[in-house]
Amino acid sequence: MADTLIFFASKVLFVIAALFPILNPPGHAPLFLSLTVHNTPEERAILARKVGIYSFMLLLPSMFIGSYVLRIFDITLPFVQVGGGILVAIAAWEMLADKHGPSPEEQAEPHQLDQNALSQRAFYPITFPITVGPGSITVAITVGASMQGKGLESFTLLPLASFVAVSLIAYSLYWSYRYADRLLRLLGPNGTMVFLRLSAFILMCLGVQIFWEGLTQLILQFTSAHFDIVVRMK
Repeated sequence: MADTLIFFASKVLFVIAALFPILNPPGHAPLFLSLTVHNTPEERAILARKVGIYSFMLLLPSMFIGSYVLRIFDITLPFVQVGGGILVAIAAWEMLADKHGPSPEEQAEPHQLDQNALSQRAFYPITFPITVGPGSITVAITVGASMQGKGLESFTLLPLASFVAVSLIAYSLYWSYRYADRLLRLLGPNGTMVFLRLSAFILMCLGVQIFWEGLTQLILQFTSAHFDIVVRMK
């Protein structure tokens, strides 16, 4: 019994240790604020909850079936990095280009919440690719492929450990986004705006880096395959 609990706890910690640093919920809080600057606190709370749910729905299946899905469509991880990097860079550029915050009229004027619009915005671009991007999906797929066991471990403990770990990470995302305004309240309006712009710029750099890493791998694969063909022809 003790060995089983130790095994279970170790797998939970393994998943959290692998995914939490790259997801970085506190670090993404400023990005969430910059993307929801035009939303009311009530809308922000709804978005935070939906992002937590959507992140869970992306990460857990990626761990269980991500590698099999890529094989079915014959998609390699470098292509995921290239496509995801482009999406991240585009989302960051839109954040940088948004130079106008909500006007006093917009802040004071109540409006009916559009649940469909909030759900769509919560998924894209806030959940994907900002929160759960190609990097975190790649890590989730890798973690899922590396978690192996025998008998009872494979069918019960490993899936349960993955479920618990991803649930904790999703809740940490919800909590960080739900109270993001409190985390930055000490900065003041001007300090917050500067911090949000800096966060958007860093996000763009990350998108370009993810794109470049994927493109580099594709170039290496192409040159290696081309070199093999030339050698065989000789």
